[in-house]
Amino acid sequence: MSERLFGREINETPSELNEIKTTAQVKLLWSAQLGDSLDADFTTQSDNGFLYAASANGEITKLSVADGKQIWRINSGEPLTGGVGLGGNLLLLGTAKGYVLAYDLSGKLLWKSKVSSQVLSSPKADYGVVVVRCGDSRIYGLNAVDGSRKWVYERATPALSLRSSAGVALEGGAAYAGFAGGKLIALRVEDGKVIWEVSVAQPKGTTEIERIADITSMPVVDGSLVYAVAYQGKVAAVDRASGRLAWSRDISSYTGLNAEDAKVYVTHANSAIYALDFSTGKTFWRQGDLKQRRISAPLPMGNLIALGDVEGYVHFLNREDGSFAARLQLENSAIMPQMLAVGSSIIITQTRKGGIFAISIK
Repeated sequence: MSERLFGREINETPSELNEIKTTAQVKLLWSAQLGDSLDADFTTQSDNGFLYAASANGEITKLSVADGKQIWRINSGEPLTGGVGLGGNLLLLGTAKGYVLAYDLSGKLLWKSKVSSQVLSSPKADYGVVVVRCGDSRIYGLNAVDGSRKWVYERATPALSLRSSAGVALEGGAAYAGFAGGKLIALRVEDGKVIWEVSVAQPKGTTEIERIADITSMPVVDGSLVYAVAYQGKVAAVDRASGRLAWSRDISSYTGLNAEDAKVYVTHANSAIYALDFSTGKTFWRQGDLKQRRISAPLPMGNLIALGDVEGYVHFLNREDGSFAARLQLENSAIMPQMLAVGSSIIITQTRKGGIFAISIK
């Protein structure tokens, strides 16, 4: 049976924003413009004071983090659907036709490698291997030197699943990935062998739509645990060494979570934000005033948590109690699911219309 993919469009009207008392200083540092993202999710990456970004029309650019000055801009010559990935001095992107492109940091194409279907997430590199996930849920390990195939991991997928830009998280020689049906796996980066597999969520309900329990966001590695969350499912903490489930809770998420300093921050599918205890999953606080605003994954920054929404606002919450500390509207366009922290005081966001924005926090 062919796999059918459901997109992210939600018909509910975003809730109105309430007035807030501003207690944190945030300001726009600079902005730049790239092409539209269409329905692809792009992430920006930074290295050594520079920022790398891409868009659906094939544009790739390198900017200075300090002032947004363009260092170079090239066009790959084909539509992009996955990127940017950065690792081992490689700039990595995926195309709509199922190619992985590797550039050096000066924008020179080093190699191009064919995989089985379009690449919807950022390729990653570690231990001389480029790990890339395709839209058909296959994961490839490619030689970082020339793009030749080292291994491929594949599994059966349900008849109905959500379109997902969830890639892989690499840490300590392992690749962590979530799948349709609520499964989380760990693979060895070196050879693609399965280290363990665990169920984060069990499909429930009588119809195929009710039974969707897909992990549609990136797993997050923090210390000895890896965290994952499923749509219409659970958020769970898994022991990295054994694959044993440490705890799980009924929270549904589409865009994902983050973890830092003994707390796990989760964006619920209805756009409430939770702060949970890393070792037990117990709730510290919940912020529910951004209902249906299609909030991005949370980004911890110092004493704040940053979140982007469907109307181009970035909201800043107090880390301790979830109260609003500041708000900034960038442009009237949805902010990508993953924002980027550069150091301890700069956030980079990319919007669906192709805006790249640097925000400073004091």
